[in-house]
Amino acid sequence: MKFKDKWMACVSLGEQTFRTEISDHTDKPVWNSEKKLLLEKNGPHIARISVFETNRLSSSNIVGYREIDLLEFITRDSDSDFEVFDLLDPSSSDISVGSISLSCSVEDPSETQKRFARRILSIVDYNEDGKLSFSEFSDLINAFGNQQAATKKEELFKVADKNGDGDVSMDELADLLAIQQEKEPLINCCPVCGEILEVSDNLNTMIHLTLCFDEGTGNQVMTGGFLTDKQASSGWMFKLSEWAHFSSYDIGLNSGASASHIVVFDRRTKRLVEELINGKIVLSMRAIYQSKFGLGLMDTGAKELLQSISEKQGRRMSSTESTKDIPKFVESFKACSIYYSMIFLMILCSEFDFLKDQINLAEVKYPLEHFKTFNEFFIRELKPGARPIACMERDDVAVCAADSRLMAFKSADESLRFWIKGRKFSIQGLLGQDVSSSAFVDGPLVIFRLAPQDYHRFHFPVSGTIEQFVNIPGCLYTVNPIAVNSKYCNVFTENKRVVSIISTADFGKVAFVAIGATMVGSISFSKEKGDHVRKGDEFGYFSFGGSTVICAFEKGAIEIDEDLLSNSARSLETLVYVGMTLGVSTKKLSGNGLPNLESCNLGD
Repeated sequence: MKFKDKWMACVSLGEQTFRTEISDHTDKPVWNSEKKLLLEKNGPHIARISVFETNRLSSSNIVGYREIDLLEFITRDSDSDFEVFDLLDPSSSDISVGSISLSCSVEDPSETQKRFARRILSIVDYNEDGKLSFSEFSDLINAFGNQQAATKKEELFKVADKNGDGDVSMDELADLLAIQQEKEPLINCCPVCGEILEVSDNLNTMIHLTLCFDEGTGNQVMTGGFLTDKQASSGWMFKLSEWAHFSSYDIGLNSGASASHIVVFDRRTKRLVEELINGKIVLSMRAIYQSKFGLGLMDTGAKELLQSISEKQGRRMSSTESTKDIPKFVESFKACSIYYSMIFLMILCSEFDFLKDQINLAEVKYPLEHFKTFNEFFIRELKPGARPIACMERDDVAVCAADSRLMAFKSADESLRFWIKGRKFSIQGLLGQDVSSSAFVDGPLVIFRLAPQDYHRFHFPVSGTIEQFVNIPGCLYTVNPIAVNSKYCNVFTENKRVVSIISTADFGKVAFVAIGATMVGSISFSKEKGDHVRKGDEFGYFSFGGSTVICAFEKGAIEIDEDLLSNSARSLETLVYVGMTLGVSTKKLSGNGLPNLESCNLGD
């Protein structure tokens, strides 16, 4: 590292995050920590290593990160167990802030089972003969905490003692644990830490127990139980603030105690990432958007003031004076320097402050010096090829319309169960009176939520012809999930929006709804009515702020990708990028299910 301090590292893979101990005060921290993970062929395989400068009182500061494809790492051609990687600056992947040395080894599942059996056998092998008598075997079954198995000890002993010599060897115990755990789990709780174990995951159970047995033997095992690296790196004062603001840390609906952490699933890396919102902002948003009193306040004139503030700030962001805000925005996303009353500062900054995702400047088409106003940077273009379009040659494959956090549902009714809690939401209300909505009523619905740091141009998800544009005036509520998940607020049917209808050969008619939000007074389009468009083409952009796109499909027109539906059923947003696959037209589906997509670039 470039300076001395106390350091900590976190490893994130899929929905799991682990952390090391805190190092001594040094510029060359050594953790000697390890973590065994189950790496599945079709599961997450991109691990993110994050290094933090620690602060026990508050949230630690990330100084560098590295993403590593574990499948490539374990199959590399190298004589050394260790490999040195550059740590990248969180604000620019082109800058190195240090280096980190990592090693990775592969263990066959059968070896894991045998090694586990060897370790667990030693616990009750009182005479150290390498075998278990019936008495020793009974003590082991009791330690597993399974009352049902404890009543079948004699039966299990006979099953394990395959050669009938009156003892259970290490290999026989390994076979019993592997086979019996699949049929009727023996192990309900860890005999070391007492944790209740997942009965359906035999191999991870063995890994957990092996790591528990390793504690105290000199092997530094990384601490788990975290969803994201930000949670893992938090100091105790940060945890105290959780309690003070009645917050909880979990995936799901962002209402009540779960509102202060927006956790989303990154489709590219297959891991959980977080958008952190300041506690004061959370409380103000909950007060405004998740209570009758707050919405009553909005009805007494606050809506008009919010509109006026948004328009005034929009004009400022289009002035040359706003150029100085660009570097600050890139660095910390605290560009919301608004000089109004505190309550509106809270409402407005909820869209912009405390979002610590990085902006990748390497993919921006022009350098920062090119932009003459903040809005020019906000609607920045990307370099050609930065967003490859999946299956470009196939119009029967729909793609994601924006860099965004996505929710997808088979129908509007499903969206009401899992995400949209506004009591007045309906397809008719979303599309307005001037659009024929009957074909979309029971059809799939896809919500793309853009955050301020995102690329703010939206693209066509399908190929076809633009039939109609309908401008619907309205409010400028925040599109933050805290408001969307509130039963008192009807964001998508009350906000300003533009509805366009795209006629396609493969999906029928598709409704594309661009929704404005706090600070977004301007929705601009680069296409006109009657234009023929191809999926992936740019459609338009949102000016300064966070915003949302909703795509509504006719019933039975599209088979949405299963991973998107699965996450949405858990009320978990999926972080996607323009051009990633969204779904497949059902018109070309045969009795064999989805068409073969292996031959085209899926873009994820």
